[in-house]
Amino acid sequence: MKRQASVAALICVFLSLFSQGVADARKQPHVLLIMSDDMGWMDLGCQGNAVLRTPLIDKFASGAVRFTSAYAASPVCSPTRAALMTGLSPARLHITQHGPDGRQFWPDDRKIQPPPSDNTLPHERVTLGERLKEAGYATGFFGKWHLGKEKHYPDTQGFDVNIGGCDMGGPPTYFDPYRIPTLKDRKEGEYLTDRLADETIGWMEGNSEQPMFICLWTYNPHFPFEAPEELTAHYKGKEGPGLINPIYGGQIEATDRGVGRVIAQLDKMGIAEDTLVIFTSDNGGWTGATDNRPLRSGKGHLHEGGVRVPLIIRWPGVSKGHQVNDTPVVSMDLTATILDATGVALKAGAALDGESLRTVLEGKPTKRDALFWHYPHWSFHKENRPGSSVRMGDHKLIRFYDDGSLELYDLAKDPSETKNLATEKPELAKRMNTRLQEWLDETKAGIPTKRGPE
Repeated sequence: MKRQASVAALICVFLSLFSQGVADARKQPHVLLIMSDDMGWMDLGCQGNAVLRTPLIDKFASGAVRFTSAYAASPVCSPTRAALMTGLSPARLHITQHGPDGRQFWPDDRKIQPPPSDNTLPHERVTLGERLKEAGYATGFFGKWHLGKEKHYPDTQGFDVNIGGCDMGGPPTYFDPYRIPTLKDRKEGEYLTDRLADETIGWMEGNSEQPMFICLWTYNPHFPFEAPEELTAHYKGKEGPGLINPIYGGQIEATDRGVGRVIAQLDKMGIAEDTLVIFTSDNGGWTGATDNRPLRSGKGHLHEGGVRVPLIIRWPGVSKGHQVNDTPVVSMDLTATILDATGVALKAGAALDGESLRTVLEGKPTKRDALFWHYPHWSFHKENRPGSSVRMGDHKLIRFYDDGSLELYDLAKDPSETKNLATEKPELAKRMNTRLQEWLDETKAGIPTKRGPE
């Protein structure tokens, strides 16, 4: 009888351990989604910048997958933010400008009139916050929102807490008192990026008993150009390739400091192996502040400097460390990847404009044949041209709406987009332009019209 009891006890222990293993296997991962604001493709040391100091993000990249052909959904902020929140392209959302209408940016000699646009994310659109909250996640938002006024702040879009998110495109100042309506002043002179890191870490410590969805969307390195003097001082006199503004260098380093602290907190809490971490930017760097070379142009432009961005992903159990991947991917893919990782299925009738990067992270090729962009506006810089674009394989086509002209580039041979191949390869240009039009029709994208009377 004693032997039978011992065997029964061992079986119970085994079943208990097996059940615990199954439970652990099914455990929903935490998700840390970090998005910087206006960080250019060349604004990190791991991307090849020899001047800017970003040791903490570089260290993170060494244990993750760094994508070299990652794209923002738009060359300006609000459309990309809306796309990432919903998984839908800006064209489909009709959120294609970084502010209501954008009329103040139109040049006096314009030949076309941009379509209507608003950067407010309507409640009818389902957000990542709402999807994950319904799945049992604690949801926290920290930083820049810029997707509507108070009635559309993050806490109305599925987030349990909103610290710093409002309708502002940039902070009035990076130093306390911040004058941000959703962030209480704490200590005069404190730097915003450090404060957001503190708030994020504090919230993580209080909510880790359930799966967490953490959005740290830094205001940095967006205008205004302000940084702690101890960081800025290092960059004075180092202007040249890789650095235009020493203050911007300080902002990048401050971003590295804050982001690095939050990522390190995962290890301190013992949850790094249970957390999907994504780091990216909402659009390319503004050429008035940073050096995007070898890429052409910057924020507000459909050339590579405006839409190609840093992207680093660490998905324990799926991705391998110290990998570089040149697969073209876009913001909406991150939405799909997060839903895949968390096991959150779409409801009947719902769809995404992105695809999960699970297979790409596993080292397998993607079957997707094209990526699209639609920015039919003038940005606040005014020197851009409203247009739409498509990338198919190594080739990228841009269609401009002011004169209907096309630009075609071979990004494998000409990443700086210096040689327009549209007349040299007319059949390819035509085929890609047709593919672009099919996508614009399918998404019911707003198209500029000829200028009429006011």
